[in-house]
Amino acid sequence: MNKSLLIVAAFLISFGVNAQLTKSQKKYFNKLKNEKVISNPSIEWKNFGPGMSGYNEEFWTHPTDPNVMFMGPDMHVSYGSWDAGKSWQTIKDSDGNGRDMERVLDIVFSKQNPDFGVAIERAGGVYTSYNRGKNWQEIYKIPRVKGKHLSNAHTRIAINPKNDNEWLIGAGDFWNVKNNHRSLKNIRGKFHKRASYGYILKTTNGGKSFTKIATDISDDLDVCRIIYHPKNSETIFIATNFGMFVSENGGKNWEASNKGLPNNLPRDLTSFYNKKTKKLELYLIEQTVYEKTGNTTKAKGGVFKSSDNGKTWVNITGNLYIDLNKINFQSERDRYFNTIANWFSESKKQVKTTLPKLPKETLPVFNRLVINPLNKNEIYVSFNKKHDKTFGAGDVWKTENGGKTWTVCARQGMYWKSNKDKEYWASRNNPTGTNVEFAHLQTYMDNQPARSGNRMLSINSKGEVFIGIDQQTLKSSDNGKSWQQVDDFETSPGSKKWIGRGGSDLPGRFMLHETGIKGRRLLASGEHGLWQTTDLGGWHNKQAIAVQQIDGQVHDHDKMHGQHSTSTMAVHPKNPNIIYSLAWRQEHRGKLRRTKDGGKTWENISTILEGDNPSYRGLVPQYSLTIDPVYTNNMYFCTIRKPISEVGDGTAKLTKGGLGFYRSFDGGYTWQLSNKGFHNGFSVRRIKLDPKNSNIIYAATNDNNGALYKSINKGESWEKLKIPDVIKAVNNVFIDRNSANIYIATGRKIGTYEEGGVWKSTDNGKSWNKIFMAPYVWQVEASPLDENLIVISVAGQVGAALNQFKNPGIYLTQDGAKTWTKINKGLGQPNKMVDVKPDPYNKNVLWSAAWGSGWFISYLNNSTESWLKD
Repeated sequence: MNKSLLIVAAFLISFGVNAQLTKSQKKYFNKLKNEKVISNPSIEWKNFGPGMSGYNEEFWTHPTDPNVMFMGPDMHVSYGSWDAGKSWQTIKDSDGNGRDMERVLDIVFSKQNPDFGVAIERAGGVYTSYNRGKNWQEIYKIPRVKGKHLSNAHTRIAINPKNDNEWLIGAGDFWNVKNNHRSLKNIRGKFHKRASYGYILKTTNGGKSFTKIATDISDDLDVCRIIYHPKNSETIFIATNFGMFVSENGGKNWEASNKGLPNNLPRDLTSFYNKKTKKLELYLIEQTVYEKTGNTTKAKGGVFKSSDNGKTWVNITGNLYIDLNKINFQSERDRYFNTIANWFSESKKQVKTTLPKLPKETLPVFNRLVINPLNKNEIYVSFNKKHDKTFGAGDVWKTENGGKTWTVCARQGMYWKSNKDKEYWASRNNPTGTNVEFAHLQTYMDNQPARSGNRMLSINSKGEVFIGIDQQTLKSSDNGKSWQQVDDFETSPGSKKWIGRGGSDLPGRFMLHETGIKGRRLLASGEHGLWQTTDLGGWHNKQAIAVQQIDGQVHDHDKMHGQHSTSTMAVHPKNPNIIYSLAWRQEHRGKLRRTKDGGKTWENISTILEGDNPSYRGLVPQYSLTIDPVYTNNMYFCTIRKPISEVGDGTAKLTKGGLGFYRSFDGGYTWQLSNKGFHNGFSVRRIKLDPKNSNIIYAATNDNNGALYKSINKGESWEKLKIPDVIKAVNNVFIDRNSANIYIATGRKIGTYEEGGVWKSTDNGKSWNKIFMAPYVWQVEASPLDENLIVISVAGQVGAALNQFKNPGIYLTQDGAKTWTKINKGLGQPNKMVDVKPDPYNKNVLWSAAWGSGWFISYLNNSTESWLKD
């Protein structure tokens, strides 16, 4: 071999180019790149929560099977239950690209075949299921209007009750409660680029093709509900932002159906069908319209019923009106003035000046309505006080006599807990006191002014009612008399230790498994603080994971609230009861927080970062909080210029602090940035102490000129290490404590296939070998029990790069990277698994955290042994 070829060969070997891969490895990686690969079925991830812990705007119950229900929370996850909510599983494709069914907007099942369902999601995908919703297949993509849509949202589906091949899909963004506030100025609602408007799609061939109908009502038509007449499916009713309409010829022509409606601005529509009499009754709730009268307002709206196929409507609002003068709760009065100010497009200050008198008879802005399918006289209405512009006592109202009288049936928060205004409520035959039971949110909810609001309302074929207050799913099995959370199991009454049922909407973050206490793992989360694993008590399933919140809502009765969005934490190496944490948003953001008693009490010992935006917004992501195991006053962490796995990638303009590597030599009381040696525009995403020498620190920088850096003087200065030139961003660095092997995870979300992957150095960074090929890898970690057991997280790319790799997710090797196995079974977000780790005590256990679905555990040996085995 001549000299030039020897040089090339040496280059290929030292920098791990594909020449080092075996034929079978090349074949496997090529398959991962180009074909969908099914995960190892024997390794399944179990989501352990905590349950929900996020916002859920939609909940669907199967029309005939009360054991079947679905929900579509806001963190790009979707779940189904087939055992009446005892457990939840993802309905997304674990082996897909993670983009399917991210925000489901509607799910409907056939009245003829209970296994057949149709779903739509925000990007315009139409899905079908033939096994009662356990699996879904995209069968149609609604075309976008070029240049008009950011997404392609549609509103509601209806399946012809006599023909499963015929469906209707309404255009619009009607149920976008957060961003679609009605007012006198925007009486038809607001219009958003994420949605299409002006029509209803109709298919008569099971979704192979669609035609547009109802196009002559308005180009701005926003569809609220679609109902087929159960007896005569040629008759169709639609509630829209332009009012009620009926068609008697299958949607070819539409006539107004609003006689008796004061505003003809429906907010929700439902029906009751008596199978014996073949009689259909329609029920509708109106948008509340406010009018100025003297120095106060009057409200026009309410609940209405039609018994003649929508020809006429009768008012059944009854005593749903409230006297705000009798409700001595400042928060509710303040919400009233906010609502009126929005309605008239005036400032709250102006409204309080010109309309200062509280009305004796007024209505909130209701937006949801359901009827008990077993009892037409039992009707529920609700509103969302947090995200809509509305006010009102309680969260859900009901009538048991067809609308003659109404009571507040879901009561939570400090107003109801204090039994205020008992005389007024007694005069309405309305109980007081709270009747809603939460899980870990209980303390927080008990001490809040009922500002969270109810987000969804659903009822099943047994008459069980489901609602979503704050970030909790609640169920009533006693006709609204009481409500119990159905997101978690408590290990024993009053233990405050929770086992998630599998339906988490939690932003899972960093996991710390070696905490100095056997069986205690620490789990960071967005919006729900810091958790620890805990004992199961007498729980029957020994593989289950019980968790307990040690900072967050559990401390929201204190003068200083808990930390809600924990980004990173560390345990003192010599005292496991001392824990430090940092937050990137909400309470205590940018402060170093410490507990000395294992989480019972907390204090802030330093303010490191501050920003110019509201505290509930993101400040700057922090990561890799690390304490020197030898010199325990030495602490380090990094702030990330280019966040890639965080919820909300934006960064505030910092008014205190900066980006890069931070260090403290006095136990966290004072901090200094130390960035000497980094390139311009650097983004330090992760740091790692050398396990053999704590003076040595490695830093992974993930900007477009990313690199791997090393400091031999505790971060005083940094030296760039030589890595393959093809790498543009280093997302993670890991050092195996036993072998001293260095691993880096590389790639960018729109980068080339070649630049990404996992690389390994066995000679302290002098040379590198590529051990996994993928364009965008977030993390790599080797087991401290076995250097040959390695797990990695391959993220999904975006834009034009989305399809250059078909199999994002978690991969495992147990033979030192000779062979790899895809292990996504049970994951709903394989494209964004933010943390993955082998268990440090049990070789058969793996852990992971997802961007928007909490934490997971899996067992490699498919046995029934406990994860606590060590």
